[in-house]
Amino acid sequence: MKNMHKAATGSWTLGNNPTSSAVRNSCHPSLKMFLAALSFAYFAKALSGSYMKSTFTQLERQFDIPSYLIGIIDGSFEIGNLLVIAFVSYFGAKLHRPKIIAIGCILMSFGTFLIAMPHFIIGRYKIETSVKASVNSTNSLSPCPAISAESSKAGDRPSILPSTGCERDSSVSMWIYVFLGNVLRGIGETPVQPLGISYIDDYTESENTALYIGCVQTISIIGPVFGYLLGSLCAKIYVDIGNVDMETVTITPGDARWVGAWWLGYFITGTITLMSAVPLWFLPKSLPMPVDKHDTSCTPEQTRFIRGSQSMQHKFRPEEPANLYQMAKDFLPTLKILLGNPLFIIYLCVTIIQFNSLIGMVTYKPKYIEQHYGQSASKANFLMGAINIPAVALGMFSGGVVMKKYKLGIMGAARFAFGTSLLGYFLSLFFLAMGCENAKVAGITVSYNGEEGLSYHEHSLFSDCNSGCLCSRREWDPVCGENGITYVSSCLAGCTSSSGSGRNTMFGNCRCVAVTDTHSGNLTATLGQCPLRDSCEKIFPYFLVLSVLSSFIISLGGTPGFVLLIRCIKPELKSLALGIHTLATRTLAGIPAPIYFGAIIDTTCLKWGYKMCGGRGACRIYNTTAYRIVYLGLTLGLRTVSFFFCILYFALLKRHVKREEKNAVANGSAELESVKKEESSTVHCGQVILALDCSPDRETHL
Repeated sequence: MKNMHKAATGSWTLGNNPTSSAVRNSCHPSLKMFLAALSFAYFAKALSGSYMKSTFTQLERQFDIPSYLIGIIDGSFEIGNLLVIAFVSYFGAKLHRPKIIAIGCILMSFGTFLIAMPHFIIGRYKIETSVKASVNSTNSLSPCPAISAESSKAGDRPSILPSTGCERDSSVSMWIYVFLGNVLRGIGETPVQPLGISYIDDYTESENTALYIGCVQTISIIGPVFGYLLGSLCAKIYVDIGNVDMETVTITPGDARWVGAWWLGYFITGTITLMSAVPLWFLPKSLPMPVDKHDTSCTPEQTRFIRGSQSMQHKFRPEEPANLYQMAKDFLPTLKILLGNPLFIIYLCVTIIQFNSLIGMVTYKPKYIEQHYGQSASKANFLMGAINIPAVALGMFSGGVVMKKYKLGIMGAARFAFGTSLLGYFLSLFFLAMGCENAKVAGITVSYNGEEGLSYHEHSLFSDCNSGCLCSRREWDPVCGENGITYVSSCLAGCTSSSGSGRNTMFGNCRCVAVTDTHSGNLTATLGQCPLRDSCEKIFPYFLVLSVLSSFIISLGGTPGFVLLIRCIKPELKSLALGIHTLATRTLAGIPAPIYFGAIIDTTCLKWGYKMCGGRGACRIYNTTAYRIVYLGLTLGLRTVSFFFCILYFALLKRHVKREEKNAVANGSAELESVKKEESSTVHCGQVILALDCSPDRETHL
């Protein structure tokens, strides 16, 4: 009995003594393990998500689809979230959170594997080109077939692509598999953030919560670094690597028709996501409660515990069996209370608008770098992963450190988040001045005699210099003339001879080159588009520096802004609030933003490719000036609107803080009285607990 008394006393000490392990909760092994496992899960989901964004250009070309369909594929992830987020956030908070997160990681991995499936169904990628694939062939062929009486009636050259494979092409579009796989990824990702963040907030000291959340989110930002770097690596590898002789591939990674091995990265990211589920599966449902989150008197929770305690583990949060019927019954009233909070509603408005801007910008930023600055998909992904994303990670981590070091309250966090967002906005305005001129493409951006300002239409592709050739206006097989002008094809360049094969093919006697060239003799053209002007190459480094700086400053307010959400909500509503916040931002931002950004970008396309069996395919060249205006204008315009809601939020938050301060002053005398009661009530609680631990029933169980 004496030993039992000591054990009972020790057990009470663990739950209430300031020197207990509850105080040292930040050192608890299970908490460390959960932080590591959750960070790994965040890393895995961010890795696969960012890798997918890095493959959008490849998917667009592989499946011959426009940008708005890429936006629908991107939004399908949010559709998966939308299906289950509210229920996972509400019911999951009352169940075994680590195991639910683990199940989500398994679903994410299966969805990632499903995305890669079309590569093994669709067959080899076919390039629209008139260049001979045979390496050993040295025979000359004429890129300019003569027009006959019958062909002149047809008005266009037959497609250079074979008609075989049209039956397969007319079946279910392969991008549907990517869409469904991304939906499954979205369903699996649902529990990671709301349940993971609420778990951390429940079992860590209040002063450390912001730092831990900042650390987890920082590690999650490292995921996109590797995601974009992996995307850069896979974009360099040809899509059918291992199945084709690379000497027969006549295009380079910088070509608008190049498709990298996008499927390879999905197998890698899917495997890593599957591995992240393992440690989460073995973590406990609950952890020791920190002292600053214990009630100071006999609260209803303690009362229930005292009445029904049958366990020595009373240092843990008291738990009751999950009553699904009661949980479902309380769902709508709880949701009504949450949505009746004006601070929460305005916060939602701000984040929804800013997320529209952020998601639209990030989704198409690699494409913007490719199209506007003439970079390859591989280099654009590398720059995103190696330069831009680390700046975001450093900014989010620094924001958490600033909050902890200066102990920012609610108003301080709000001012800091708003200030960094505003400064980043002003810096982003300079992007509008960092423009490049359109590439010189005969018949599209310039006339055949070199004059700029051409209003493009399909008939402008034809001129006197290529009038004797039966050329297709649908083909995109560009060549670069000696005059620095790109021609849509060697036929439209008026070339009458060719030599070499594969990538080394050289075209001669190009009559259209002679129109603007003062040289005499055989005028030649080489495969591929002409490089951009030197002025554009000089602007690009400044664009990168400004991009890194603005990303760092904006992300500084990420962690303080996130803490604002969980600090203005009642503790019992945190998981639901995080779930509704995620639901709203993904429904009203994650789904529509990529679609309407993509649709608006599509309006700036100058030359569309065509599918093998007819129909419009992927865009080959954009009006870069129009692209810059609509892309940056829409991004900055949305952020401008969000600042008006920020002002309203500040007004409501200030009034809320003042009201809380008045209530604190009014209740000052009541608090003094409660301190006196605490001493006696704590003793009373301890006596009851000790009595329970030393009861005959307790001895019988032991």
